[in-house]
Amino acid sequence: MLAIIIFIIILAVLIVVHELGHFFAAKISGVRVDEFGIGYPPRAATLFRRAGTSFTLNWIPFGGFVRIFGENPLEEGEVEQTATPEEIALGIAPRGVSFSKKSRPIQAFILVAGVTCNFLFAWLLISVGFIYGLPTSVDAGLGEVENPRLVLTSIVADSPSAVAGLKVGDVITSIESGKMTLSEAEVTPASISDFIAANGERALSVTYSRGETVETVSVTPRAGVIEGKPAIGIGMDMIGTLKLPVHKALWQGLKTSVYLTGATAVGLFDFVKDSVLGQADLSQVAGPVGIVGLVGDASKLGFIYVLSFTAFISINLAVINLLPFPALDGGRLLFVAIEAVSRRPINPKIANGLNIVGFGILILLMVVVTVSDVWKLF
Repeated sequence: MLAIIIFIIILAVLIVVHELGHFFAAKISGVRVDEFGIGYPPRAATLFRRAGTSFTLNWIPFGGFVRIFGENPLEEGEVEQTATPEEIALGIAPRGVSFSKKSRPIQAFILVAGVTCNFLFAWLLISVGFIYGLPTSVDAGLGEVENPRLVLTSIVADSPSAVAGLKVGDVITSIESGKMTLSEAEVTPASISDFIAANGERALSVTYSRGETVETVSVTPRAGVIEGKPAIGIGMDMIGTLKLPVHKALWQGLKTSVYLTGATAVGLFDFVKDSVLGQADLSQVAGPVGIVGLVGDASKLGFIYVLSFTAFISINLAVINLLPFPALDGGRLLFVAIEAVSRRPINPKIANGLNIVGFGILILLMVVVTVSDVWKLF
């Protein structure tokens, strides 16, 4: 239950951050914003009105939205609201013009502002993490890392480690086989590799910590996990806590955010390519159910892990939203680009139809991924 609550809070915050980008960009550009909503309708209350924008609180607490006049092509025929003297005096008169009346560069600026805010938010979170202490590889060369420990960075699917229940983020504290033991002080990636090689396919007792929990599991190496020798199917690294002064934290946070954005974009491109070729592996994709599980794992490891996970999800939302697919910001940017080249607007009915079809496909994909997440639980 706690993981679900944390997931809802993270999702709500990231969506509100995204919509704030569109909101401020529209306001700066002189476009009329009719509503900024926290949560999704039905409406619970109108908090206040300012400069013609209603700030509302809605019953479904999964994020937020911004309603920009003229962003929906079918609103083009709507009559611009006129202000009464009373509204002008109270400062609540509608202000700004239709989104569709603005130049293509300004439209693109408003559309890309949401993903920009998601990236900036991720940068902020990662920078705060470096200020207070962020898990970092000893080999990263970013500075002195405190309290280095051997952490599992990957688990091969269906490997002995996966079957035993080991997870990414677990800290290996010792490993035993018969009379041979590696203590926590002796545990390193090289020493564990040598230990497994020396024991062949004999069972190992692996002690690990996950948050406040310490457990021991039996893992039996087997051939075929990697080529040439028995293995238990783990990737590992010596990871400790890195603290940086504010100016260095901001710079390193920016570099890390840029790197994660690039890596996410490459991974998404590969997934789309494999999907087109019929080779996509849904087991590597997490939907809402899978993300709740990941949030639960992160929360057990501590607040900084939740902070880092939130930053990673924010970057993922930014990259996915830039896909040139109807119903996403990238799809709307594509429409703007087509209109800029053709020098005429796309038929509103065609644009809305494509957006509806695109939204339907996205919902279907979400259902498929969610079913896959649930299937993994059994």
